[in-house]
This record gives sequence, structure tokens and C-alpha cells, in this order.
Amino acid sequence: MKTSIVAKLHADFEALVHVETDSGVEFWTARDLQGILGYARWENFSKVVEKARLGCETAGYQGTDHFVEVTKTIELGKGGTRVVPDVLLTRYACYLIAQNGDPSKDAIAFAQTYFAVQTRKQEIIEQRLAEVERLRARKKLTDSEKSLSGVIFERLQNNQSFGRIRSKGDRALFGGHSTQDMKERLGMPETRPLADFLPTITIKAKDFANEITVFNISKDDLRTETGVTNEHVKNNADVRQLLMDRGIVPENLPAAEDAKKVERRVLAEQKKLAKQSDPLAGLDHGDEI
Repeated sequence: MKTSIVAKLHADFEALVHVETDSGVEFWTARDLQGILGYARWENFSKVVEKARLGCETAGYQGTDHFVEVTKTIELGKGGTRVVPDVLLTRYACYLIAQNGDPSKDAIAFAQTYFAVQTRKQEIIEQRLAEVERLRARKKLTDSEKSLSGVIFERLQNNQSFGRIRSKGDRALFGGHSTQDMKERLGMPETRPLADFLPTITIKAKDFANEITVFNISKDDLRTETGVTNEHVKNNADVRQLLMDRGIVPENLPAAEDAKKVERRVLAEQKKLAKQSDPLAGLDHGDEI
């Protein structure tokens, strides 16, 4: 996500924070989140809020500690007003709501991280967004490798073919360097998958090449190891050239932090969120804001 988009979303979300006068507890309102998360109708968003509330209770927490039903007076045209339902939400409640959204949308992806991290500082959020993007790219690469492995086995009926084909694809992507060569260049453990220590751009490059290979195996009805290998090598070489044209040399990029370590850190922070999110249990249901 671009820094300019992060900065705008950060400012927008910060403008929505409320603070309960007596306790100092921070909270957000569902009506405010509805608009910024891209839901046009309250009827649709209220279903998302209810689903998040059920998720909160399923996790073993009191829904009323994190979701407080209130009413809100809104201005109508010509000076009129109307009382509508609203919900006060803790940071944990907001996080659960964001988890039910589409992470391909910038506002949803931002909200998932904004409410998950223990600080709302923009630079911390931006760093975590980059980490989450890398983890998603890593998972997508795993999925595309499973698809490629399955298609190769279906066509060739050989369990060893995938490893050989993937290895030759790596050589094409990394300018003649083998998978083992790259592990040594990155200084990573020999027994770990190479992709766990690759930067996001290279993970996505490998995934893109896989997707093209899977598509063309079917389109061109490839049924020999030589045919599939040539296809996969070509796709990796083409992706490499695309990167090179933009000044990116895949084999020269530094190692990224172990993806497993990043994943453990992100999951640990998410587990702490509910415990560290101050409850709104002191507010009476039905209060007007």
C-alpha cells in the first residue's frame, strides 16, 4: 500500500476516535466505521457488526464488554432530526469487524492492521502492513506451488518431476543461480524453504511465474516433463526480465526476515488484542450519543 494512501487512511481513522469521559477508554462508533469501510447501507453493515459480536463471544469474551448498543441523533434536511441505532466499539470489536471485510480493499486492509497493533503510530502501522502483505504473498505462493505440483502430477504421474521443474525455474529467475546457491547467498538455513527468506517482490514474482505455467499447461495440453520444464523456465525468465527492466536484480536483493518469525509475531499480537482492549462494560445500553 502506498505511503500516501496509508497517511490518508491513518488521518481518517484517527479522526473517528472517541474517548469516554469518566474512564478515558477509547472507542469508535459503528456508524462512523460504516462509511470509511465502504458500506453504503446500515442494514448491511449491522450484519457485519453482529457477526463480529458473535465471534467475540465464541472467543470467550463478553460481547457487551466490546459492543455497546446506543442510539444516535442525526440531522435531516430542513432542520429535522432522527434517532437511529448505533454501536460503540472497542479496538478489539473494530478489529473483528475489519476481519470480516475484503482485505483487497485498502480501507479494510488498513483497518485490520490499525486496530490490531498496540500503537496507532503511522510508521508502526505502515511497517506492519508491509509484513502482512508479505505473509499474504507467501501464502499465495504456497497455494500456486500446490496447484502447479498437482497439475504436473496429473499430467506426468511422477512425484519427482515438480522438484526438478521448480529448481530449473529458480535458475531462470535468479540469473543462473540454483535454489541452493540462493540459500547460501541469503545466509539462511539449508533445510528451510527459500521463499521464507525472500522479499515480497520476489515472492510475488515466483507466484506470477507459477500461475502462468499452470495456465499454459492446460491451454497448450503439455504432457511431457520437457514441455512443462521449458514452459516454466520461459515464464521465470520473462518475469526476471520484467524485474530487470525496472532495475530489480532478484539474486542481489537482501534476505528478508524469516516469514515464520513474522507470522508468529503477528499472531501473538492479535491474540493479545482482546485482553488489552479496555472494555466498554461501564456504559449503559441505550445511552444516547
